[in-house]
Amino acid sequence: MINIEDSFSFHEGDTIVVGCSAGPDSMALVDMLLKIREKYKLLLIIAHVNHNVRVESCEEALYVKEYCEKNNLIFETMIIEEYGDDNFENEARAIRYSFFDSLVQKYNANYLMTAHHGDDLIETILMRIVRGSNLNGYSGFKKIVDMDDYLIVRPLIDYTKAELEQYNIDNNVKYYIDKSNSSDKYTRNRYRKYILPFLKAEDRNVHYKFLKFSNMLEDTSKYINKERDKALKRTLSNDSIVISKFKNEDEYIQREILYYLLSDFYQDDLILVGDKHIDLIINLMYSKKANSFINLPNHVVANKCYNMLELKRDTEEITSYEIEFDDYVTLPNNHTIEKVPELEGNSNNVCRLNSQDIVLPLVVRTRKIGDRIMVKGLDGSRKVKDIFIDKKVRLSDRDSWPIVVDSKGKIVWIPGIIKSKYDKKTVESYDIMLKYN
Repeated sequence: MINIEDSFSFHEGDTIVVGCSAGPDSMALVDMLLKIREKYKLLLIIAHVNHNVRVESCEEALYVKEYCEKNNLIFETMIIEEYGDDNFENEARAIRYSFFDSLVQKYNANYLMTAHHGDDLIETILMRIVRGSNLNGYSGFKKIVDMDDYLIVRPLIDYTKAELEQYNIDNNVKYYIDKSNSSDKYTRNRYRKYILPFLKAEDRNVHYKFLKFSNMLEDTSKYINKERDKALKRTLSNDSIVISKFKNEDEYIQREILYYLLSDFYQDDLILVGDKHIDLIINLMYSKKANSFINLPNHVVANKCYNMLELKRDTEEITSYEIEFDDYVTLPNNHTIEKVPELEGNSNNVCRLNSQDIVLPLVVRTRKIGDRIMVKGLDGSRKVKDIFIDKKVRLSDRDSWPIVVDSKGKIVWIPGIIKSKYDKKTVESYDIMLKYN
């Protein structure tokens, strides 16, 4: 029998964003949380992503919306309008977690919960073994992941899909089946259809063995990470690798350093990168070329310049953006701008505005040719281009840097860089407070 309280310690007043696809796993998780909502006075935000690739997608989104209305749950949704040229599964996952993260920030949530279960863990571990990874990668995914200001929690990791389906039958929980899950087109589906049945035939509780294996690798990884962290201090300078120092490290530690640095770009799940990518980066560092680069999944670039190697997000794909700002926005550079009820300090990461001085709504966009800003404390205006040069903003960052303008195009703030004359002192009158994170 499934009891979610045995899997995780809830606290009174917890705020939880729950990823919900309308499938059997996530609907079971939502139902379990509903059953203990009053006991712990939980605030539940149900987050649904419409992947927009099946005719049933809209019907499923509507079902989750109506379910939330019926049960007095907060419902948040987004539609993926288009995909790039990357692997669909990888790109969809990146978009999902970016959306979830924005909701965590919006509601100041303690936790993001997903319905990953024991069968998912088996599939992930097997895929990593075939693909190649490090010990941390081979351990699959963790039950709890610390994201600094919140936790990702997978409370169903101890249970199988069959147990969750039985839970739905016993509790009369309606759900939808994604027909694409039976297609051999997707890698995970092939493991699910052909490998898992064999393993379960050998031992119906095999998921416990994989969970033990995962925990054992995680403990071993923690020990190795201590040595890796020492090596990081020896080899890094301003977040870039000093190649000559890197070459002095043990080959195993070299690979651990690279996996660690790549984890910044691929969240807690290194499914996108494997041994072949690590080999490419190492070969790049040992090559005789003074300046060279390689492309990695999801627009990440490893760039070698003489004795330094930098891993960075390739912003060339992001030519421009223009986003109407309401209360919160997640930017392509992985930063956020949010409207807050109160502000401390007076750095360039905060801005106070009076709505009488500007024309709402505000818009966050990239720079345009000829952009000028009326700088606070100076007479006249300055070119944004010159400000970027003075502030030593890297050339690769300038085209994607956020600029906040009003509806008439007046630049009111360049977050993290400089303020305009429209920014108010704490003793002046203002009714809009913005923070750049």
